[in-house]
Amino acid sequence: MTDQAGNAAVSETHSGVVFFVGDRAYKLKKPIDLGFLDFSTRERREHACHEEIRLNRRFAPDVYLGVCDVHGPDGEVCDHLVAMRRMPADRRLSTLIKAHEPVEGPLRDTARILAAWHAEAPRGPHISAQETRDAVRSRWKDSFEQVRALPDHGVARSAVTEIERLATAFLAGREALFDARIADGRVVDGHGDLLATDIFCLDDGPRILDCLEFDERLRRLDGLDDASFLAMDLEHLGAPDLAERFIGWYTEFAADPAPASLRHHYVAYRAFVRAKVACLRHVQGDARAAAEARGYADLALRHLRAGKVDLVLVGGLPGTGKSSLAGALADRLGCTLLSSDRVRKELAGISPETPAATPYGTGIYTPEWSRRTYRELAERAARLLRLGETVILDASWTDEAERDLIASVAHREHADLVALRCDAPEALAAERMRQRTHGVSDADGDIALAMTTHASPWPEAATIDTSGTVSAALEQALPIVRPHGAELVWPCRPFLSPG
Repeated sequence: MTDQAGNAAVSETHSGVVFFVGDRAYKLKKPIDLGFLDFSTRERREHACHEEIRLNRRFAPDVYLGVCDVHGPDGEVCDHLVAMRRMPADRRLSTLIKAHEPVEGPLRDTARILAAWHAEAPRGPHISAQETRDAVRSRWKDSFEQVRALPDHGVARSAVTEIERLATAFLAGREALFDARIADGRVVDGHGDLLATDIFCLDDGPRILDCLEFDERLRRLDGLDDASFLAMDLEHLGAPDLAERFIGWYTEFAADPAPASLRHHYVAYRAFVRAKVACLRHVQGDARAAAEARGYADLALRHLRAGKVDLVLVGGLPGTGKSSLAGALADRLGCTLLSSDRVRKELAGISPETPAATPYGTGIYTPEWSRRTYRELAERAARLLRLGETVILDASWTDEAERDLIASVAHREHADLVALRCDAPEALAAERMRQRTHGVSDADGDIALAMTTHASPWPEAATIDTSGTVSAALEQALPIVRPHGAELVWPCRPFLSPG
């Protein structure tokens, strides 16, 4: 164990031993082959030591001092040590968080340091290959197979099944998102193992240690994936607010417009990998590992639910408050909102606020104009869903063919379809239409009556009572759209709809 007073001490991990002497630390790599790392020969250990120095100087150049040779009794070199500055154990980020010490400043600096490295980190096809949609899917698949192969892994099988279902559904429809990340240069040679135990909060700034050196493929990852490792660890330590702030700071410094769904997905992936490791320890006899595995699995499931990509229809007759509810829902969830009224006028070359009222079924409200409008809504929604954005579509949805068109989009893009039908007393709806002074809707009482006559049944939609306040309607809608309360976890930033 380490001695915080600065005296000699020893610390051991599964792959190495660290000797602490005064203000220095010397790391010896064990002569082992664990499959994912191979230190079985002196030459391999020497190479790993030099790699550790080279890679960690990216983040803490004044901590990693060099490689020392270990000489045997007759003077021959028999092994090697990584020589480091000794870090004060009481300044570990994880220790400070557990003690409820303020760490916002060092954590913000850590986000800045990580983003700065990602800006200049190596890139290229050989690096990007590790973070394609299929590569990420393959890593998930390997983890599921490894956990299921264990006789008693400590995590409810129903939880593993749901984690697999949600992760698979997200990846199935998001190939365009991963391709866009690669095209934007977001996949880099990063840190690969960013944990709070390896960050030390010193007076002159944080020091980030233990960059992953034994397998370069595991360092080749999306910068957001790299940052999400620490966010996951912070949440596991009981500091979800710090996790959210850290990701926010990182995306700000990295100028990263990633959708919230991808952030959630990467946090979930990192959590499930830690759950898998805990499952292995549980099978090997660690009595505490089962509870740890369940905690990580719960964390993964929470973020996968929060990052689920949905296509939400908010409909109803004129005056029922559908546009108000759709806007409030989009604001609360940070989702993209598309309005049929706006798209219709945009296609006609009319400003959204310009009145275009005509009798029912005429002008820009003929069946052909409507078909054109809903086809455009479907195309825009599909593009956004592929990029990981949850989309809310504000329209009347009184026509079954139009709803079927959108349902086919949701199915094709592997998004969950949620349907909400706003309902208010006829007199209240009429009064709301009379009181309108501006807006994009051209509907009046006559239009509403005609729409009622031609509306097809919508039994699959959940009915929202909009006779009260918008807030009251929102509170009815939220549990339907996010049944697990996931909208409270890391709401995404507003996303502008493509034209």
